Amino acid sequence: MAEAKALPAHLDPNSALSRQRSVFFDFDRTVVRPDATSIIQNHGKYLADNPSLAIRIEGNADERGSTEYNLALGNKRAEAVRQALKLAGAREGQMEAISYGEERPKATGHDEAAWAQNRRADLQYPTR
Repeated sequence: MAEAKALPAHLDPNSALSRQRSVFFDFDRTVVRPDATSIIQNHGKYLADNPSLAIRIEGNADERGSTEYNLALGNKRAEAVRQALKLAGAREGQMEAISYGEERPKATGHDEAAWAQNRRADLQYPTR
């Protein structure tokens, strides 16, 4: 009888690493908030412990602002998370920062609750 192989934490939907993959930002800000410290530390250590893994950091913005502004804002947010992950142990070559601006909202409403969900950087690991 074959033993079931445990999923790596980044692929296991029950792991904290999989459940906590978004870093949220304040309106028009690119500073990583203190409430994201544990997320950054967990992912940074995981990447440091798994040097063959890579991650894509996807910056996002809410719908307010021009398309160009929101793309730039999303990029600055992704870069802020990339720098924080680097300080937490991740290597430069393991990370790619990109921006989707307002194009990939997590919430579809047009109020502060929805906008707060859309001001974020998502951490995406390879699925294979």
